[in-house]
Amino acid sequence: IGADLACINNAEDEHEFRSQLLKNFNLGVADLMFCCTHTHAGPVVSRSHSNKPGGEYIEDYLGKLQRATRDAINNSVSSAVPAVLTWHYGKCQLATNRDLPDENKNRFVVGFNPAQKADDTLLVGRITNEQGNIIGTIVNYACHPTTLAWDNHLISPDFIGSMRELIEKNTNAPCLFLQGASGELSPAQQYSGDVKVAEKNGRQLGYAVLATLEDMLPPKMELVFEGIVESGAPLATWQLAEYQVSRQLSAEYIEVPFKLKHLPSLNEIEQEYNNCQDRAMQERLLRKRGVRKAVGDGETSAMPLWAWQLGDSFIIGQPNEAYSDFQLEVRQQFPSRAIALGNLVNGGTGYLPPSQFYDKDIYQEWQTPFASGSLELLTKTALKAADEISGTD
Repeated sequence: IGADLACINNAEDEHEFRSQLLKNFNLGVADLMFCCTHTHAGPVVSRSHSNKPGGEYIEDYLGKLQRATRDAINNSVSSAVPAVLTWHYGKCQLATNRDLPDENKNRFVVGFNPAQKADDTLLVGRITNEQGNIIGTIVNYACHPTTLAWDNHLISPDFIGSMRELIEKNTNAPCLFLQGASGELSPAQQYSGDVKVAEKNGRQLGYAVLATLEDMLPPKMELVFEGIVESGAPLATWQLAEYQVSRQLSAEYIEVPFKLKHLPSLNEIEQEYNNCQDRAMQERLLRKRGVRKAVGDGETSAMPLWAWQLGDSFIIGQPNEAYSDFQLEVRQQFPSRAIALGNLVNGGTGYLPPSQFYDKDIYQEWQTPFASGSLELLTKTALKAADEISGTD
């Protein structure tokens, strides 16, 4: 299930939301991934903000969100038909690195860094029926939807909206977006109040998706080497041939024990918030309070990891904001597989930057409750899960 939300950033709200869906559809804990696009122009869906202006609408909105999700699941089950899911990798240059060194201070700021290369990997899944017609598209791409910022007062899916509109117009089928490991990735043009900038960013991604779809072979077909024709040059000939589609399906749920940094207690955070008069600092303290509630009071916190096998492909989801190192390494270890990786799946708690950033003044490091080595542990666990699933083929 996908939704144009930043995340359900309150542990109690997220647990209740997911528990209701699991109960309503008699699902196991491994069987549901609720994937937020992570738009920064979306509504607040945490009850902890109910005392703020407009907060009285949060409860009703959460109820509406649950009902819409249930309806989407029921509709998809009732209209299910035999289909083939085919994946193909492409490229898109929308995402840029956003860890910019501050020339005046020994720190990093969050914004376009042209000197650092970004992961431009795009993964597109094409779902076709028995007649070969597209009935759905899956787009997995890593890029923070932060085009719109403080000057914007509209609820918006950010660039995902115009991307989805373009794909659905050209395919006449629904499009699902899965936010990739985008901890340090965002558009170069961002923090705008102009929705046209968001729409432009979305079209850039959308046309890259369409190009990737055009590059795909027909369903259940592959190119097979046929032989060499001796001509003015020795010509290698390849022909389309049908292959047997894998029907492997499995779902795994794994808890990864992240070590926590030394954190102030919940009571200390609340006292600091009550004594704070600075609006920006109050917002940071509210986020810190939510994080503290989510990870608990121990020295470690068990973070979930979902690993699904769909035929020859994997979908791997987790609830934090991993850097792109996560997806790069997992895909590198399985070059013959299509692997979709998702951030902010079934909630959200903190960033997962690489260990080398833990001695630097950078937002993602001082925001996260997780100690150095957490991203590397997540990657190791995901690789092991994928390897074990592959071994059961």
